[in-house]
Order: sequence, then C-alpha cells, then structure tokens
Amino acid sequence: MRDVVPRDATRAGGELRLLTPGPSVGASYGRRRVWHIDRIVTHAVLIVACLAVVGPVVLIVINSMKSRESIFGRPFDLPIGKSFDLAGYELVFARAHFPIYFLNSIVVTLGSTVLILAIGAMASHALAEYRFRLNRFLVVYFALGIMISIRLGSVGIVRLMSSLGLTNTIWALLVVYTAAGLPFTIFIMTQFMRQIPTELKQAARIDGANEYQVFWLVLPLVRPVIATIAVFVMIPVWNDLWFPLILAPAENVRTVTLGTQQFIGSFSTNWQAVLASLTLALVPPLIFYALFSRQLLRGLTAGAVK
Repeated sequence: MRDVVPRDATRAGGELRLLTPGPSVGASYGRRRVWHIDRIVTHAVLIVACLAVVGPVVLIVINSMKSRESIFGRPFDLPIGKSFDLAGYELVFARAHFPIYFLNSIVVTLGSTVLILAIGAMASHALAEYRFRLNRFLVVYFALGIMISIRLGSVGIVRLMSSLGLTNTIWALLVVYTAAGLPFTIFIMTQFMRQIPTELKQAARIDGANEYQVFWLVLPLVRPVIATIAVFVMIPVWNDLWFPLILAPAENVRTVTLGTQQFIGSFSTNWQAVLASLTLALVPPLIFYALFSRQLLRGLTAGAVK
C-alpha cells in the first residue's frame, strides 16, 4: 500500500519534510494595494507640481495673443475669435529694439556659460586629481559661494566695474555671471571628477600623455554633468534683471529681461506688450532645454544607482 503524503510535504533523502507555508493571498493583495496607493499619491504630487510650473507659462502665452479686455475679463479662455489680438507683438517690435536685446542676452548667456564650464572643469579636475595642503579648504571655500548670494556685494561690484571702465558693457555682465556660477559648478563637478577611475588616467600617463591631454580624456566622461550644470547656470543668467539694471542699463547693451521693463510704468502698464515680450523671452530657454534634455536627465540621474 502506498504511503500517504500530505499535500504540503515533500520527500528528500528518505525523509518527510513539510513545506514552508508561503504568504497568504490576503497579505499579497494588501502589499499590492499599498504599492498602488503609493504610486497614485506620487503621480498626483507630480501632476500638481507640473501644473504649478507649466500653468503660469501657458497663461502668459495665451494671454499675449489677446486684447486687453480679454486679458482681464476672460484670462483662461483661448485666443479665439474677437479676443485674438497681436497688438502686443506689434508694439514690441515697433517700439523696442528686441533683436538687439535678444542678441545681447544670447551673447551674455552663452559667453558666461562657456566661461563657467571651461574654468569650472579645469578647477574641478585639479581639485579632484592633485592632493595638496589647501585642497579641502578650497573645496569648502567654493561651497561657501553657493550659500552667500553675490547680490550682497552689489555696491562693491558697481564700484569695481566703474573703476575698470566696464559699466554699460557686455564684459561687466560676463565677469559677474562667471564669478557667480563658478562655486556651484566647481563644487558639483569635483564630486563627479573624483569618481573617474584613477587607473584610466594612469594608463594615459604611461602611454605618454601630458596633464592637458589627461584632462581632455576625462572631460567627455562627465559630459552629462556638464550639460546639467549648463542648464542650471544658463536659466538664472537669462532671467536675471538685477545686474543688467545696475551695470548695463544703456539701450545698446540691454538684455531681454531689462527691455521688458520699459512697458511697466508707475501709473500704467501695457500688459499686452509685457506678456508678448515675456513670451518671446521664453523661446530660447525652451529650445536649449529641448536640445539638451537627454543629457540633462542623464546628469540628474547619474549616481542614483551607485
């Protein structure tokens, strides 16, 4: 007669062993339900944050193509029918020198970004590669520049630029924005430079590469971080109003942000022109982000799985 073996048991080596009972169906369903709730809450928070960021931008764009009455009477309606009006754009191009403002903003933004990345990459490579007495002190010193706003030294900066004869010039803005962006760039890029394997650089030196060639070998390895830093330093420079107002208020060196202010008065404001100029100012950052979005996401997620 065959032995009767329980359904939750098995034979191994002539012995009868009971199987370990697995999780119950109710427990598995409970964990799955909690996971779904967490996912729903996460997506809800992200959707609210996205609406908070994108919503004002959409309102600016749609109201820039509407009449003054529609802006104040029906701000959330689309510019369709009688509400559609491009008088704001016509006034911007007729009254203001927006092509010159755009050119000045592009020169200042791209120039300062290139200087920040070039100087920051070389300084970060030196701090990450070479060990000397003041190494850690310099890293902490640059980190202090992130916590202390450069605007606190506006009076001293104006005096310095006046003594150098750089007021109402593009060079004044380039110098100030480069100095403002270097602490953040050096602090972040140094951490990524230190993650590059030392064996790779030593192998290059054994093959006869000098220190400049080693630097150019390392630079492509931190390309996602460079793109991320470029976006983070470019947006504040493009949107800044303070330093163009105190250092370069002349008509021929005005930036887009400063040029928008001429439509805002103490007693009356032409909101059609203001919204039109703000919409035009949004175009270059959006194009830049669209071109470098992949590199930006790679830089933001770099190190997340280490």
